Amino acid sequence: MQSDSNISLDPLTHADGRPITILQVLPRLIVGGAERGTVDIAAAIQSAGGIAIVASEGGPMVHELERARARHIKLPLAPKNPFTIWRNAARLARVIRQNKVDIIHVRSRAPGWSAMWAAKRTGIPFVTTYHDTYSAKSTWKKRYNAVMAKGDRVIAISEFVAHHLRVLYGLGGGVLRVIPRGIDLARFDPARVPAERKVKLTHDWNLPDDKPIILMPARLSRKKGHAVLIEALAKLGRKDVCCLMVGDDGRQTAYRRELLDLIHLRGLDEVVRLVPQAADISAAYSIAAVVVAPSIKPEGFGRVPVEAQAMGCPVVASDIGGFRETIIDGVTGLLVPVGDADRLAAAIASALALTQNERADLASAAAANIRATFTRQRMCVSTLAVYRELVT
Repeated sequence: MQSDSNISLDPLTHADGRPITILQVLPRLIVGGAERGTVDIAAAIQSAGGIAIVASEGGPMVHELERARARHIKLPLAPKNPFTIWRNAARLARVIRQNKVDIIHVRSRAPGWSAMWAAKRTGIPFVTTYHDTYSAKSTWKKRYNAVMAKGDRVIAISEFVAHHLRVLYGLGGGVLRVIPRGIDLARFDPARVPAERKVKLTHDWNLPDDKPIILMPARLSRKKGHAVLIEALAKLGRKDVCCLMVGDDGRQTAYRRELLDLIHLRGLDEVVRLVPQAADISAAYSIAAVVVAPSIKPEGFGRVPVEAQAMGCPVVASDIGGFRETIIDGVTGLLVPVGDADRLAAAIASALALTQNERADLASAAAANIRATFTRQRMCVSTLAVYRELVT
């Protein structure tokens, strides 16, 4: 698979050649989709001759940001306390003035309010990325969410999210831009995962050599559908498989205990394992016979099916949200009704029964699907084009 690690970009500069400065704002730089997008865009800004600044509370991805020659400014941007949000508006306005920022780009609601007010104070364009269809069960919550639809440009990460924005906020083509998330083809390329990495991961997790691996990479959150997969495995009735639920619990120890109890109740102690987030997720995909994403609530995009397809893995996912756009049902993976353990079990059985030639055909189609639409290069080129629209 072709690499997009060296992205070729048009210059991100003013008409007189001065670099355009972009300030991205988010709560923290932890491992996640929004955070990965922030770092990727910061690297693209720098590569295009612009200046990338990111404001957050910090986190493990700061070193990646700095490796891309972008600057990080630490600010208390995670709290939802109204007083802190108001104070952050002044802090961000000060950063904008001191660094001659041209555009502020926000990816989360609490810092979104701070960024919007800072943009108004300083007179610069305000860009948002809408990552999900945030719940809005109350009038207050709807108003809180609304800041993400108030940008001079609003980037939706999928057509699913864009439809939500059109219906709920009446956004049209003058403001709304659909830019799917993209992955680094150099990282998610089966040809770039040597046998040594697979062997190391197999050893670290003490995996059996003679059982196909069913992989579910997802943080331990109820909406990810772990319980549905456990029920499906019980209905599958096979003891000759190993299911790995890979992800951290985010201190949701009660949910972890609940899942372990269900695994035991269904007699799957020798089949299902809960393991921590994998540092080498590409190697994890490489050893998987099938990757499962059984979410019970729609995801704005969902990186797992995209990464798995790039790695040539058969994917089984819920027929919901962004998954419908990234998986070609019956060609690059299988979509099943949400929460339907019987249909999920049948789909997993079909994936496990693929012949070597069938798997090769699926892998080729899946990789082509990702190369066509869901690359980091495409995401970066499209996002920088949005910045250019706003800077004259």
